[in-house]
Amino acid sequence: MKTIKIIIERNEDGFWGYAENEKAIVGGGDTVQECKQDILDCIETLKELNGDNKPGFLDKEYELLYKFDTASLLNYYKGIFTNSALERITGINQKQIQHYASGHRNPRLEQRLKIENALHNLGKELLAVEL
Repeated sequence: MKTIKIIIERNEDGFWGYAENEKAIVGGGDTVQECKQDILDCIETLKELNGDNKPGFLDKEYELLYKFDTASLLNYYKGIFTNSALERITGINQKQIQHYASGHRNPRLEQRLKIENALHNLGKELLAVEL
């Protein structure tokens, strides 16, 4: 199965997404959700092409993997994770997280990995929960 890596970045007009490893897949919107939907709409449009114009990956199984810049990720999940909650799971203080979310500061690689690993560990923990 092919993995299509979609990069989502924040810009002055909203959010922009594009495939890192496939041509012609792009999308945008005022929110991350709108951007993701626009990317899905773009893929549906590509499916309607015929012959040599249709990208080869569409004839096989594929999955989309979303890669965010830090500001986009923090803004996308701000209704789910408070800065206080992120501080608890990452060990990064709330003021610094707010700087990352606003785009005033970009985290170093070490800080990005702290955030990413904390979210992945939380996901694993949640997958192990039964009610």
